[in-house]
Amino acid sequence: MKNITISATASAVEKEAANVLAERTGAAVSAAEQAGAGFNIALADRNFVEPGDIEGHEQWIWLRLNDEGSGELIATHGSFLFSGLSLLESGLTSEVRANLGNGVLLPATFNFHRPHYDACLTQYWRSARGFEDEAYVRKLAETGFTHCEINSLHAHFPYEESVEAEFYPQFYTYCAGFNHFVNSKLTEGLWPEHYLEANLMRLKHLAELAQRYGLKPGVLMFEPRNMPEKFFVKYPTLRGARVDHPFRSRLPRYCLAQDHPVTQRHYAECMERMMDAVPELSYLSIWANDSGAGFEHTSSLYVGRNGGPYMIREWRDHDNIAQTAGKSIIDYMANLQMAAAKTNPDFDVVLRLEPFKNEHDTIKAGLGGHLTWEGPSMLVHGYDLPYPHPKYPENMGVAGSVMHTTMDDTEAPAMSASKAAGVNPIMNYGASGLMNHEPLLGMPFPRMVHAKMTALKGMGADRASCFGGLAHAEATPFWPNPVAIRAAQFTPEASIDDVLLNYATDLIGAPHAKQLDDAWRTFEEALIWQPLVALYCAFGFCWQRTWDRPFVPDIEAIPLEDRRYYEKHGCFQHNNPGVNDLGRDVLFDLITREQGDKMSHDMDTELLPRVRKLIADLDTVLAGIESDSVAARVFRDLRDRVRGYLHWAAALRSVCAWVGTVYGYLESGNEEERAAHEKRLQEAIDLDLKNTEELLELIETTDTEFMVVSAAGNHTYFYGENLPELLRKRIALTTQYRHHKPRIDREILWREVPGTKWPEGWIQ
Repeated sequence: MKNITISATASAVEKEAANVLAERTGAAVSAAEQAGAGFNIALADRNFVEPGDIEGHEQWIWLRLNDEGSGELIATHGSFLFSGLSLLESGLTSEVRANLGNGVLLPATFNFHRPHYDACLTQYWRSARGFEDEAYVRKLAETGFTHCEINSLHAHFPYEESVEAEFYPQFYTYCAGFNHFVNSKLTEGLWPEHYLEANLMRLKHLAELAQRYGLKPGVLMFEPRNMPEKFFVKYPTLRGARVDHPFRSRLPRYCLAQDHPVTQRHYAECMERMMDAVPELSYLSIWANDSGAGFEHTSSLYVGRNGGPYMIREWRDHDNIAQTAGKSIIDYMANLQMAAAKTNPDFDVVLRLEPFKNEHDTIKAGLGGHLTWEGPSMLVHGYDLPYPHPKYPENMGVAGSVMHTTMDDTEAPAMSASKAAGVNPIMNYGASGLMNHEPLLGMPFPRMVHAKMTALKGMGADRASCFGGLAHAEATPFWPNPVAIRAAQFTPEASIDDVLLNYATDLIGAPHAKQLDDAWRTFEEALIWQPLVALYCAFGFCWQRTWDRPFVPDIEAIPLEDRRYYEKHGCFQHNNPGVNDLGRDVLFDLITREQGDKMSHDMDTELLPRVRKLIADLDTVLAGIESDSVAARVFRDLRDRVRGYLHWAAALRSVCAWVGTVYGYLESGNEEERAAHEKRLQEAIDLDLKNTEELLELIETTDTEFMVVSAAGNHTYFYGENLPELLRKRIALTTQYRHHKPRIDREILWREVPGTKWPEGWIQ
């Protein structure tokens, strides 16, 4: 390739794509009124080059490249230009490559394809060590995404009023709402101008990056979010639903009364100001009824049928209240859409539907046009979905996780009916560690991802979102999951086995490619045997301090000051059962005794042996190849990621074993049973100490970034660079306190905040 031609009036994204290709080939870039004799790059609507037959397809990539370096790359989406370049470099099957000289059309499976709750770019992993915004956004475009999430806070944590012993404000670090970026005339002065300015500048920076790579920017917000109490002192009649969490919060928090005309004007103005800052903004995804947000009089977290005086009157039954609350949600969405449509008539407002079980039917009946919903399934009706674990049928709730790889036969008719009614929902899938095995990076399960995306295509979905996005692409240079995503998007007819073998060959050459692909497959065959443990398989692994909390029979036998090193970073409150009980968090029973016994046994017999064997097999491969070869680097990277997963899964096994044995001990009726549970618990402690020591050794010897690490310090959502120090404390305290008798303070709920003085004798 010698010459690359773009239009004399080329857009920024066309110029960027041409420059990227020029960097890779050494070709010269020129602009002209007409297509050149060399290689041409253009968006489809420019009509710069005539593609081949595109009849019946609305979104696509056209590629033609002959042996002389002539041809063209044309795409309907700016981001697809970078997908096309990526496919040219690596990703096309031999059959497609054989036809490149005549040109190939690659229709896109999903016309709307976005990262969703984007782990490192916008959400609580955004202080990840080594993360680079631009490299990541470019990776999104290369992988086949069409949109980009941009509402990321500039600061590590949000500016939010708080009091001592309160955790709640940390929840505002993700899904940042309007209040963190713009004021309306109603809220001027509530937040420091420099705070809003910093966040708005980051929003605009990410929007500019998105547009540079042809991605449409959008936002994911927890709304309607609460206002500070001083606002309601000034405007008491605007007080709406109370939305704070009864355990996590020490201050009452309220949202605006959403039906009040002043509230409606406030939200419309906030939306307009966001559009003024980023006119290209294309969607708003709303999450609600959690983390400081809530719609009035709905029945789910944390609102629970409360709110201001304008929506319902007394003595209404639940069905009537649900209908009224549901209609109000639709009005709220429509108000935002109309405000945004002044700048972008195609602006979408999307609602995450799971929290609204009782309001579900009313909400769905009111959607249409640019108001839609999203979720892991068309069968969403609350959080209960008919998708059990593929290996453990009793383990429900896998919808949307990595274990969810198929769609029920009833999904397609439901999707068809919804589209016929004018509502095109967005189906999400999981492709990374976020909400699956946090804080791990680069776990290879490409066939599972591809199977889920293929199932979405098969049910008629043409809008999809990838939960967690691509996490930390710079830290996972050999990760096959993005390759599977790109294949599902542009070459769905190609065998995923062929796609992955070709990718492995591109990485390390033919001699060892099959071994690498076999290792990816073997990991997936092990991963599918992992039980899903409530909370722990998501953000709870870190905020319960699973790796650095001492593993002992009686956690509170350890003096408070000695526990402070991990408790200060956990999602703990002074009276949260999670302080001393690994099976509970606030009022949630995470693991029962029976579940703890079964899941620890399942991991011992099904999961962990498979993972250990894969590590041994990878060591054997490494022993047979040159240590300084590219292949050795790739295999070492994979082996150490699998080792990281082993230590993560073994820690998960420890939690389950603790619940089974400690609960068993406390519930046993005789000494013989208690002695048996103690023996099993001590055996679990031996295993856990060994696992912790091996994890420490891995962290201190590997060059592989197998887990996301905070560059801004240790905190609740993931670990900092001082994790080795914390692991050593865990080992020392576990060793010191391992022989105490199992004990859980079952009365912890009534524990007062330190310093509280009740009347003498009131609580014994």
